[in-house]
Order: sequence, then C-alpha cells, then structure tokens
Amino acid sequence: MNAKISGALKTTFASLKYKNFRYFWFGQCISMTGTWMQRTAQVWLVYTITKSPLLVGLLGVCQFMPMLLFTLFAGVFVDRFPKRNILIMTQAVFMTLGFTMTLLVFLGVVKYWHVLVITTLFGFAQTVDMPARQSFFIELVGPKDIMNGISLNSTVFNLAKIVGPAISGIVMVKFGAVFCFLVDAVSYIAVISGLFMIRMDYVPPQRVRRQVVQEIKEGLQYIKSNETLVINSLVMAVVCTFAFNNDVIIPVFAKTVLNQGAGTYTGLMSAAGIGSFIAAIVMATIAKYGIKKNMFVLCAVATACMQVLMILARNYALALFMVAVIGFINMAFLNLCNSLFQVNTSGEYRGRVMSVYAFLNSGSTPIGNLYAGSMMERFSGGAGFPACGAAALLLLIPVFALKRRTIAAWLGQ
Repeated sequence: MNAKISGALKTTFASLKYKNFRYFWFGQCISMTGTWMQRTAQVWLVYTITKSPLLVGLLGVCQFMPMLLFTLFAGVFVDRFPKRNILIMTQAVFMTLGFTMTLLVFLGVVKYWHVLVITTLFGFAQTVDMPARQSFFIELVGPKDIMNGISLNSTVFNLAKIVGPAISGIVMVKFGAVFCFLVDAVSYIAVISGLFMIRMDYVPPQRVRRQVVQEIKEGLQYIKSNETLVINSLVMAVVCTFAFNNDVIIPVFAKTVLNQGAGTYTGLMSAAGIGSFIAAIVMATIAKYGIKKNMFVLCAVATACMQVLMILARNYALALFMVAVIGFINMAFLNLCNSLFQVNTSGEYRGRVMSVYAFLNSGSTPIGNLYAGSMMERFSGGAGFPACGAAALLLLIPVFALKRRTIAAWLGQ
C-alpha cells in the first residue's frame, strides 16, 4: 500500500524533480495567493463603490482588452527574447501596480477610475506575461513532462483560488481591503526571487527575424495547417468567451440571488477554486496516459450545460456544489487545451502559438464580461450563468458540425 501511495505521489508531482521548475513553482505558490486576495478584494470594492454589475464587467474589459488587441504581437516578442527575463520584467510591473493600489486605498482616495487605470496597465503587462509563462514550462520540464508541469502549475493557481478568496473575505471584514492589496504587492517578491534563481541550459532556436506582422501571420498559418490546433482554437474561443465569467457573475449572484454579502461571495469563489484544484490534481495524476481528446470535447459541452442548470441554484448549499463542479470542468478543459497546444507545436512557433492560447483564454474575456454584465443588468443577477451557458452551447453547434468527422473520431477514442 505504501509503495502504491509513493508511486502515485511520484507520478502526480513528477515535474518537481526539476530544480528550475521547483524555484518557479514555489514562488508561484506565494504570489498567486496574493493575486487572488487582490482580485477578490478589487471586484468587491468596485461593486461596493458602483453598485453596478455592468461596471464590474467593465473592470474585466479593461484588464483583458489589451490582451484582445495585442497578444499576437506579444507572441512575436516572446519568441525573440529569453522568457525568464520577460517574466522578471512583468512581475516587477505587477508589484509596482500592487503597491500603487495599496497606497490609494490606504489614503482613502481610491476612485472607480483609479481602479480602471491600474487594471488596464495590469492588462498590458499580463498580455506579455501570459504567453511567456505558458511557453516557459516546456523549457523547465521538457516535452515528456509538459502535461504534468501544466497541471501542477494549475494546482498552484487553484489552491490560491481557494485560499486567496477565503483569506481575503476574513481580512476585508476584520481589517479592510487595503491589507489584501498590500499582501498582493509583497507576494511578487517570491516569484521574482525564484526567477532569479533559475539557471537555463535551454538555448532557444535561432531564426531569421522578419517584420512583426509577417511573423504573426506565419504563426496563424502554422495553426491553420494543423487540424488539432484549429479545433482546439475554435472550441476555446467559444467556451472561454462565454463559460469563463465567474469573476463578474459570482459577486452579483451572491448579492442579488442569494441576498448575501462578502462572506458568501468569497465562499462561492473558493468553491470554484476547490473544484478547479481537484481537477488539476486529477489531471496531473493521469498525465502519464497522454491527452484524451474525447475528454476535451465532453468538458466543453459539460461546462455549458452546468451553467444553464445554475438557473436552479437558489440556495447557498446547492450553489456551492454547482459552482465547484463548474470549476472542476473548466480547469480540466483548460488543462487539455494548453496541453494540446504545447505537444502539437514546434519550439520555433511556441511563443506565437501560446499567444493565441492566451488570446483565446483571456483575450476574449472583455466580450464575455460585457455580455454577462449586460445580461445581469437587463434581466437580474440570476441570468448570468444560464445566459452564458446557453450562448456557449449554441455556438458550439456550428463548430462541431464543421469538424464533425474529426470530433466523431475523438469521441471514439
């Protein structure tokens, strides 16, 4: 029995055998907890100031609009320069913005427009950070353990998603939002320190530099030439736009449907994090079996269906359970999307391909956030989840019809 447990743990945490990955991973453990404390406090602060679901949605638009507009350009930049250096730069920007937000809240002068400006600047840094981060994993663990590395990084993200909102709720009630912003700013020191400790043996392949637009075009043509990447991109575009709007929907849902405050909001956010964390552990454990494309298709449909069913969630206990299930499915879906991009892409194009992943994962968020916010503004907070789920289901139909032969083959795996 002990041997089985030991073997399972070794399989689940396989990527931690790489020293560079450990430095990065442990730094992320601290930094991401601070980030989720900040996110939770910021959304609640904005909703408290404005009392408007639409203006909460606009916050997401400001954060992710730079990614929508400039991610493909960022992919060219990531392919040209060492990713470790890029990440040190972006983390330093995040830390500076965190301290600025802390000061504004501490002095009691924070306004809605201040938050929008800081969030927009954060979005510009994130536009470069995300494709650099995603394409950095394969340099830390190699192609053999890339799916495990992605999954373990997801465990950090989702453990922070559990712990961060929970701590944030306690801190906001007892000490105020300013301490959440301060913890976030200080936490970036951990990940920056980890990046400085990393020593890279990997040498990026040399290639002829062309005009930026030409290199973007080459990256998109590379994706177009691979049907797996095409299907992955189309399904991601639909699901990530309409089924990944928890940050906007949940605070309004907690306030207007469940008639509760910050504690319920952070509880629901933590439930989503718990579901995602469990999914990340499961995906890390089964990574040795390779990517299951049938699971990718089923997760896309399942998350949309679960969000439609949220129309039935009118009490806290049921809402907690259903949000946790949505979190589980969404994380499994994203893990599979990331892995499909990574293992089907050559090193020369990885930065540009992962910029498309970042574009689809987060760049479409302004559209989804604005849609979710508008639906809740028009029909009430209870319309957020069902409206997003229904939109995703309707748009998946033509995608599956267009690629029906390949989808049928994947489902038959």
